[in-house]
Amino acid sequence: MIQISELHSKPISTLKLSEFEQGILAQKERSPETYYYNSLEALDFELKMRTSIVEAATALNFSGVDFAVFERSRCNEQFWVRAENGGFQLRPDVLPSDAINDIFQQGKLYAFECSAAIVIILYKATLDMIKKEAFNAYFQDLFIWDWNYDSDLKLVAKRTNREVYPGDILYFKNPDHDPQFPEWQGENVILLANDLYYGHGIGIRSKQAIIDALNKARAPGSSTSAFLTEDVIHPDFEYLRGLAIKDHFPMWGNREGGTVVVAKIGNKVYVAK
Repeated sequence: MIQISELHSKPISTLKLSEFEQGILAQKERSPETYYYNSLEALDFELKMRTSIVEAATALNFSGVDFAVFERSRCNEQFWVRAENGGFQLRPDVLPSDAINDIFQQGKLYAFECSAAIVIILYKATLDMIKKEAFNAYFQDLFIWDWNYDSDLKLVAKRTNREVYPGDILYFKNPDHDPQFPEWQGENVILLANDLYYGHGIGIRSKQAIIDALNKARAPGSSTSAFLTEDVIHPDFEYLRGLAIKDHFPMWGNREGGTVVVAKIGNKVYVAK
């Protein structure tokens, strides 16, 4: 169920939602869990942000980008500098919004691993939601590599997939993968709809199809199947909404350096700089 804490809040029915967003809303309203929102606007933002994540994942799937391990990654050097570890550093004279959009517009110039793909999708979805001015103010000095992400892309992690919604980030683990191919140890995915997931390098597939693909990369003689873990990640929707509605933004190139936050979920390490 959904509970709005704001006093004198308008009915949820007053929200202008797409059919897709209405489906997410209906799923949450049927839930035995209670989802609390500070305002009707907070609920509206989450529903639209989840839609934006699904749209960004679908767009990346059709953008022409390739899968590659970090040693063989590539990027459009008009917007990014490729680092020795295979990561992409934003050029200092390039707007973050232009660099992120270029990945979707000139995808054939890019190749990266699935973890980087998830971060790119989240950047694109955030850009489309909070618009260029806010995105360029808060997401400066981008460095795309593995699960490295800007501190303003706050993520919420939990260990239960009993209830998942479109736009959630999930993980398929392949515990007995062939050690010669570590890139097949698992697959980070975006839930697009019921039993439909996007994973970079695998594409848009069902749960069983992803498991079947991972199982083909098991160690010789192994019969241990890949499986969908209980790890679930999604953005801090209310925090991102706050970035868009602030009265003023940080000046370009004038952000204070932050601390590095590291979290481990399953066998994946997440780094926020």
